Amino acid sequence: MIEHYQPHWMTDELEAMRDLARRFVAEQVTPNQERWYEQGATDRKVWTKAGELGILTPDISEVYGGSGGTFAHEALIAHELCIAGDTSWRAGKQIHVIAAHYIERYGTEEQKRHYLPRLASGELIAGMGMTEPGGGTDLQSMKTRAERYSDGYRIRGSKTFITNGSIGDVLVLAAKTDPNARAKGVSLFIFETRTAGFRVGKRLKKIGLHGSDTCELFFDDCEVPADSLLGGIEGQGFYQMMKDLTYERALSGVNNAAVIEHAFRVTRDYVKERMAFGKPLLDLQHVRIQMAEVKTIATIARVFADFTIERMLDGSMDTSVASMSKWWLSEQQCEIVHRCLQMFGGHGYILDYPIARMYVDARIEPIYGGSNEILKELIGRAL
Repeated sequence: MIEHYQPHWMTDELEAMRDLARRFVAEQVTPNQERWYEQGATDRKVWTKAGELGILTPDISEVYGGSGGTFAHEALIAHELCIAGDTSWRAGKQIHVIAAHYIERYGTEEQKRHYLPRLASGELIAGMGMTEPGGGTDLQSMKTRAERYSDGYRIRGSKTFITNGSIGDVLVLAAKTDPNARAKGVSLFIFETRTAGFRVGKRLKKIGLHGSDTCELFFDDCEVPADSLLGGIEGQGFYQMMKDLTYERALSGVNNAAVIEHAFRVTRDYVKERMAFGKPLLDLQHVRIQMAEVKTIATIARVFADFTIERMLDGSMDTSVASMSKWWLSEQQCEIVHRCLQMFGGHGYILDYPIARMYVDARIEPIYGGSNEILKELIGRAL
């Protein structure tokens, strides 16, 4: 089963990195879960410690301070966080890596050398400023404006549901530089949150992921220099977002498969130990059948996630496969966690049990990174 499964893309070097990530999670992440859960955000210490170990931006080039690895490195770290039951740092860490990729892929040489080493070290924490109060997936219709003036741009508008919103130092921020155009009117900026006129609203109270901060952000005539425009060319933002959302969706699928595996493991252990009618729950035929189905889906999910990783490694990943991975695996995560929770009975409704937290955390998965309904439309268009 999953415990003994070894994908063919695994190497000795990747195994060593996985072991490093596993130790890091055990020492720096798991002991802080409850405190982060209560305070609604992570501490800066975990970011700088990950930077010291080279696991904060593992697939960013060494030229810019990263570890020079591949998507497989990031996927293994994400897997270890999910398998350990992290509900706090992994969401912010994923957004941080995605933001760094935007800068590496599209930034000018000066932008890359200025920001990426500090993102790799944890000196800076990054977020993504895309979603707005009036719309999410329809990025072409955003209202935030970036108006050109003599020395730069003046940005006004608001964003919502922003991960790392209260702790972030920089944002890859989407704004309209041409309000009369749709896709071609969108540009991306590297926005520093110390900029005058920037305000962080309240931390939003979410159903789940309570240890990861999610905020409203406001931009009140924020003046930024012209060289904050990502890549230095206006009107490229929508193309850049569509290209890099493939990375985000592929990584989300890896997370989904790992959480499914985690749900299977904790439920298996519970039904082996929990007594009912004088015998373990697993001795009941209905529970055995349920667990057989969960184990099968967990295995299929892992194989699908590994297929996604392979496509990322060989450069053959496309929008359709990334979208299929993200929508199917996220919906399977919701379904499997729901079924597993039922086997915990009343205990599954108590947040002291990891299955309860997995249940509330899972509901965001079919929504963020592009709603699953939109992803199915993208797949359908490519038929």
